Amino acid sequence: MNIIEGLHSEMDRVREVIKDYDEVPNNAGAFASGMMKYAIKNAEDMIANGDTIGMVQAYNYLKGFES
Repeated sequence: MNIIEGLHSEMDRVREVIKDYDEVPNNAGAFASGMMKYAIKNAEDMIANGDTIGMVQAYNYLKGFES
C-alpha cells in the first residue's frame, strides 16, 4: 500500500467515525466532527498538491481519530 492508498483508506474510516459523532444528541459531537471533516479536507488538499510530506502528516493525524 502506498501513501495515497493509505490516506484514502483513513479518510474513508474517519468518514464512518464522523457519522457516529453526528448522531450524538444535542450536537455534542459537532466540534469533533468538524475537526475530522477539516482533517479530511486537508488530506484531500495534500493529495491534490502532490505534497508527500503533507500526506504523511495528514495520514498520521487521521489515524488519531477514534470512534
